[in-house]
Amino acid sequence: MTDSPLPMRVPAAGLPARVRIHEVGPRDGLQNEKATVPTDVKAEFVHRLAAAGLTTVEATSFVHPKWVPQLADAEDLYPRLAGLTGPESGVRLPVLVPNIRGLDRATALGARRVAVFASATETFARRNLNRTVAESLAMFAPVVARAKEEGLHVRGYLSMCFGDPWEGQVPLAQVVRTARALADMGCDELSLGDTIGVATPGHVSALLDALAADGLGAGRLGVHFHDTYGQALANTLAALRHGVTTVDASAGGLGGCPFAKSATGNLATEDLVWMLQGLGVETGVDLDRLVATSVWMADRLGRPSPSRTVTALSHKE
Repeated sequence: MTDSPLPMRVPAAGLPARVRIHEVGPRDGLQNEKATVPTDVKAEFVHRLAAAGLTTVEATSFVHPKWVPQLADAEDLYPRLAGLTGPESGVRLPVLVPNIRGLDRATALGARRVAVFASATETFARRNLNRTVAESLAMFAPVVARAKEEGLHVRGYLSMCFGDPWEGQVPLAQVVRTARALADMGCDELSLGDTIGVATPGHVSALLDALAADGLGAGRLGVHFHDTYGQALANTLAALRHGVTTVDASAGGLGGCPFAKSATGNLATEDLVWMLQGLGVETGVDLDRLVATSVWMADRLGRPSPSRTVTALSHKE
């Protein structure tokens, strides 16, 4: 075995030349941890991810500490990333904001990229935001409007796009309707979430076709898959074949969703990079440095990474 095994590069037709990985480990990955992760560790995690070549790293969330206590240190953490926040660094550090108060907290620290988090289903909207879908969209509208007035980039997360643990299968038209509402209020980008990991490639293709028919093309979309049934990479490949070039992933496969107990880990960034390298799709990510980062974080969390690629490359002989 070589010191740094790599997949054989065999480009496939119909795929983008480059994919932008939207790294969610520091936010979505750590929000579920039972033990408090020290702010210094979080800051070093973000810096290590950026050093590995990830150009978009979702840093934290400006939600009320009562709801996501693991991210209660947002005001302390974000200034520690100052070296990464300038345009000269080439690194984007988006943050999640639930309301105007969260937006004000984020912009006071210099955040220029923010995200709101909506649901395609009523039950999850109630459980996550204590509002109906319509009420939650009404809450986000002034947040997005203010952010756009201030020249910020706004991402709209849309959860439960492929299935809901309480409602079951989610009609395509229902997802399209909510996605359209987020787009119309001014979101620059929409991230389609398979929150409980039940999607399959045909389902992904059908939803992307339905969104395209409504005028929401692949250039405005990202995908966010969970690997509950081992389908995340297959679903990602289906999305890439539809022209999607933004893929959410979490270093080491960290994370899930604290409000949907059946949601297991996110797609591991290392597994995604391994597949894309083999397909000849550029990411700009140094896989060895990324694996080392996830091994470092796993040591601090006290458990091994669930990423198959991290396991394989960190135990190579």
